[in-house]
Amino acid sequence: MTTTQRDRLVKRGLWLAALTITWNVIEAVVAISAGIAAGSLALVAFGFDSIIEVLSAWVVVWQFRGELRGGYDEERERKALKAIAVTFFVLAAYVVFEAGRDLFFTDGEADESTIGIILAALSLAVMPTLAFAKRRAATDLGSPTLRADAQETFLCAWLSAALLAGLVLNATLGWWRADSLAALAIAGLAVKEGREAWEGDHCVDE
Repeated sequence: MTTTQRDRLVKRGLWLAALTITWNVIEAVVAISAGIAAGSLALVAFGFDSIIEVLSAWVVVWQFRGELRGGYDEERERKALKAIAVTFFVLAAYVVFEAGRDLFFTDGEADESTIGIILAALSLAVMPTLAFAKRRAATDLGSPTLRADAQETFLCAWLSAALLAGLVLNATLGWWRADSLAALAIAGLAVKEGREAWEGDHCVDE
């Protein structure tokens, strides 16, 4: 492709990153506030995931702005992938620690959270759409960094589904431990995606 065509695609990637940052900042504030109010680990973890998603999107911004200024840099791409990998590992470690503490060392139960249920449902609609748009842009660009960021957005979509299931089970059946188990279900996915990003295995589709 021509330089002009690639620059246009890079700007699309930057626009998707900006959209990701905006949505996830709002999501983090609402989720953490509602989670603290309800004593819900899964909601707080979801808010923390939103912060991690913001950091991942900023890595994409850093990578693409550098490309617009000075052209493609393979070393910069590798650094960006490793930075995104770290965000996956931080998320997994936080969720495992907090879920383990909640399951085995506390007696508190999470209260119902209508706000949390609405937020999870909205995120379940928004995140897959955004992730597919990123994946398509990553394929067009041949960008492993954007591809890894798309996977993190897909992870957020899975977390939305797990969170929604946990909150609904807690609200309807009183299964408060489902809240922590829903959060734990995400940790394994985060580790897997983090390893792939660290090793540079987020190949783009041809």
